[in-house]
Amino acid sequence: MAALEKTVQASSMTRKDTMISISIIGLLFFIFGFVTWINAILIPFFKIACELNNFESYLVAFAFYIAYLVMSLPAGYLLKRIGFKKGMMCGFWAMALGAALFIPAGLSRTYPLFLSGLFTIGIGLAILQTAANPYITILGPKERAAQRFSIMGICNKLAGILAPLLFAAVILRPETDNELFKQVTLMQGAEKEQVLNEIISRVVAPYAVVAVILLLLGFLVRFSPLPEIDTEHEDETLLVTNAGKKSILEFPHLVLGAVAIFFHVGSQVIAVDSVVNYASHHGMGFLEAKTFPSYTLTATIIGYLLGISFIPKLISQLTALKICTVLGLVLSCFILLFAGRVEFLGHQTDLSVWFIVLLGFANSMIWAGVWPLALDNLGRFIKTGASLLIMGLCGNAIMPLIYGYWADQHGLREAYWILIPCYLYLIFYAFYGHSLKYWKSGK
Repeated sequence: MAALEKTVQASSMTRKDTMISISIIGLLFFIFGFVTWINAILIPFFKIACELNNFESYLVAFAFYIAYLVMSLPAGYLLKRIGFKKGMMCGFWAMALGAALFIPAGLSRTYPLFLSGLFTIGIGLAILQTAANPYITILGPKERAAQRFSIMGICNKLAGILAPLLFAAVILRPETDNELFKQVTLMQGAEKEQVLNEIISRVVAPYAVVAVILLLLGFLVRFSPLPEIDTEHEDETLLVTNAGKKSILEFPHLVLGAVAIFFHVGSQVIAVDSVVNYASHHGMGFLEAKTFPSYTLTATIIGYLLGISFIPKLISQLTALKICTVLGLVLSCFILLFAGRVEFLGHQTDLSVWFIVLLGFANSMIWAGVWPLALDNLGRFIKTGASLLIMGLCGNAIMPLIYGYWADQHGLREAYWILIPCYLYLIFYAFYGHSLKYWKSGK
């Protein structure tokens, strides 16, 4: 029980304790990124090895992220019952189980079993994210929360840059795979089955190693010096403000923030996970195109670094959120409107591919901007409030699936129309929705 753990108020923590806690949570965000952004390689890899269309291949993202919808609220109640640290341990162990499922899936080339493994990993991540994000929100002044989230974002996106490249280095053969992937579509019968089985079996060893590491990390975080922060007691101001409130649904800025998270993560994962297929569609080889998720995430890191440097000294976190949402809408329109071959960084491809990469920059400060605004003044509701925001991560499941369907029906470029309503809503939240504290204006 959490009651047996020694709890502390965030405001009473020393600077040293705060820095240690931020460092540990930074490690968690690195792990989140490593496990999450591997999907950018898994989607095109499974498309080849399991002979899938665009819609079927994006079930990778759907299975992974729909777990957030299923598990987020239970995760909030779990954390209230057993505390942050034990909850994180359970999250790591769930992820280890999901990674272990890749072993029988790879040996039998069973796509539904892969999806089950991804769903289980997603359940573990939902628990970890529900714990880690409010931790960062309350570990310091709220006007600097976007700074702290930017640091966490750098940890996450650095892992996102490394993960696809490292994973590709393990499972791909640069000398032969470009030709092999072209030839396998022309093969028939037993020969084709043998080649596809060999390709898919490459994921077995890496995920076996990942499963063991995640199991050990569960023990590590449980016995780490990370403090158990008390979020159940409110100061006198919040006691008056939240008097009579019995549900997180009574906080409009939180509910609208969860919808904002839905559209933000959906648009972000489309930009990262679709760019390999989109670049390949414009004539680039798979082994060359695999670097583009890393470019997109590098653009995101540049945005984080600017956020750390300028917030709150030169601009507020709210202003940064407004700038990024408007920029996201502009770049989405550019993807649809502009075309033409360009050569940049040694790659020759369509201009619109680079607009997708730049979406990484536009997305950089949206997560960091929405979280502190949505959790503002929740008091004792902060854990379940965080659960609702984590539920919004199911946008990662649903939006890419819609994108994949439209890509099959209307074309890869035309499918990016799905980004327009995403950024329009994010603009609404940044300029108006975050300020709504009551559902009725007469309050």
